[in-house]
Amino acid sequence: MFAEFKHTVRRLRGQMIGWSVGLGLYGLMMVSLFDSIVNIEGFEELMASYPPELLSFFGDSILAITTPKGYIDVYYFLYMPLIIGIFAINVGANLLVGDEEKGMLDLIMAHPVSRMALFWGRWLGFATATAVILFISWLTWVIPSGSVGLDLTWLEILRPFIPLYAILLFWGGLALLFSFFLPSARAASMTTAALLVGNFLLDGLANANDDLKAVTEYMPLHFFQGGQAITEINVNWLIGLLAAALAFSILAWLRFQRRDIRVGGEGGWSLPLLRRPSA
Repeated sequence: MFAEFKHTVRRLRGQMIGWSVGLGLYGLMMVSLFDSIVNIEGFEELMASYPPELLSFFGDSILAITTPKGYIDVYYFLYMPLIIGIFAINVGANLLVGDEEKGMLDLIMAHPVSRMALFWGRWLGFATATAVILFISWLTWVIPSGSVGLDLTWLEILRPFIPLYAILLFWGGLALLFSFFLPSARAASMTTAALLVGNFLLDGLANANDDLKAVTEYMPLHFFQGGQAITEINVNWLIGLLAAALAFSILAWLRFQRRDIRVGGEGGWSLPLLRRPSA
């Protein structure tokens, strides 16, 4: 398992570097702009001039955008599940099925490695790579925060990253599970991404339409606190997201245990009605 873990981390090092640099630069830019934005003369009056329906899409944090908590939530954590969710979904969908489609997985399985060690070694590599990216992103907020008037401790800035980590494991685990049921890793990635974007849009629209709240309160992003976790983490929501992510991963592992490894290429729908009759 440890060998697969190291192998997965090495394979993801390019993405880890790229995402860490990109998110790090974005974090540094947002930190450096804090004083400039919140001290704009008439900024609150400008925000009040926007239609209430538009402002409600961003939740209650938009009304406190001149405070550190509201600023971080609106300018960073509101979009992070979408932005870095691309990484989590893509890696989850390709964690094992990607090698299968390349014709490599059957060669790997020819070596003396159990399916359990292969699966969980790669899953731990994915979880570690995600944690490293978020850790570097956290540093880009913590290190310069004192010099720009962002009056938050390192722990307060760390708290929102914990629910963010949980929601990324959730979507990555769902993509991993879909990859064993859908014909290809690409289909699993696209399906999971569509669910994430749909959840994001519905969650925002529910702030302006109470009728949608009955639906969105059961969706995963409803349990993502974002910058609101600066004050206190909702432990029940956090445990729920982590439990769901683990459940998806366990179901994917059970499916992988009974899976017939393809030699290469994308698969098809394994439904009796769609199978061609043999000649």
